[in-house]
Amino acid sequence: MRGFKSLFGLIFKASPFLFLLFACYPSHKQSTFDPQGPVAQGQAELFYLIFWVATAVFIIVVGFMLYILVRYRKKEGDVDPPQIHGNTKLEIALTILPIILLAIVAVPTIKETFANANSPDPNSLTVEAIGHQWWWEFTYPHPNGSGDRIVTANEMRIPSDTVVNLELRSQNVLHSFWIPKLAGKVDVVPGNTNKMWIKANKGAEGIYLGQCAEFCGVAHALMKFRVVVETPEEFNNWLLEQDADGFNSADPLAAKGREIFEGSGQCYSCHTVKGLKKARGKKGPNLTHLASRSHIGSAIMENNQENLRDWIKDPDKIKPGNIMSKEGLIYTQDELALTDGQIAALVAYLQSLK
Repeated sequence: MRGFKSLFGLIFKASPFLFLLFACYPSHKQSTFDPQGPVAQGQAELFYLIFWVATAVFIIVVGFMLYILVRYRKKEGDVDPPQIHGNTKLEIALTILPIILLAIVAVPTIKETFANANSPDPNSLTVEAIGHQWWWEFTYPHPNGSGDRIVTANEMRIPSDTVVNLELRSQNVLHSFWIPKLAGKVDVVPGNTNKMWIKANKGAEGIYLGQCAEFCGVAHALMKFRVVVETPEEFNNWLLEQDADGFNSADPLAAKGREIFEGSGQCYSCHTVKGLKKARGKKGPNLTHLASRSHIGSAIMENNQENLRDWIKDPDKIKPGNIMSKEGLIYTQDELALTDGQIAALVAYLQSLK
């Protein structure tokens, strides 16, 4: 029993270090130890350099200290040794050595900072990322170079092996834009435009998790987004599709849902669906091609019929504090609440917006 308690105590004491070790697992969605682009790669290599320099300093200093403690520990019969004050050679060495170590760390740090500060291709694709409480809006230049910008939400698509310039803005409070596997975080400040650039490696096509990394209110932890990396051909096709109006389904249930969207549901007051004259709301995400997105609710749930129904029925249960549940009339006024049948029709309509 005593041995079991000792083992349990050891595991308990070691648990913080185990959690730290698990956090470094490369395949974790938000791990920075599996970089998939040059920005993240450069930042990871800089981290490794600083880590190993710091580790070497720690081992040498602590090792020397332990050696002194053991080698010169006080023994019975010892007398005080001669007292000295200062050692010029030692003091010079202990001044020069830290300067050398700082230079080893400082030079690549400055180099990496300047490399990330300016885009290697300023004329490449520019995406505007706007932080809201608590979701992300992304806008793209029109595919033909004219017309309004393409607007989507919570899912940013980019071509692989291509420099993507990001312009970061906030609609309300301080946020921070972070895609762990593609780049470090950059603050998103109200009234200011911050810039950064990212690039996904060729062959790194896939979906990457992004996250607001600055506390911004009650639903901060659920302010996520997805980055979909596609081949340039797939991306160009997607951008052309996003320029189209919202799809008008011939399904009777979806048609009924459209009537609810523009009528009793009053969804149009906060959301935009291109092609619907009344649906010009800007307070909530653009829903023009909602069905083409993999996730909903600021990328916290898969985009399927069941999750969409649950979200419309009680968004505050899924994402506490969200604006929709606080200001939507169908949630604040009981007489305007939607029935299960109306919700089903609304879900059918939203799922037709491909």
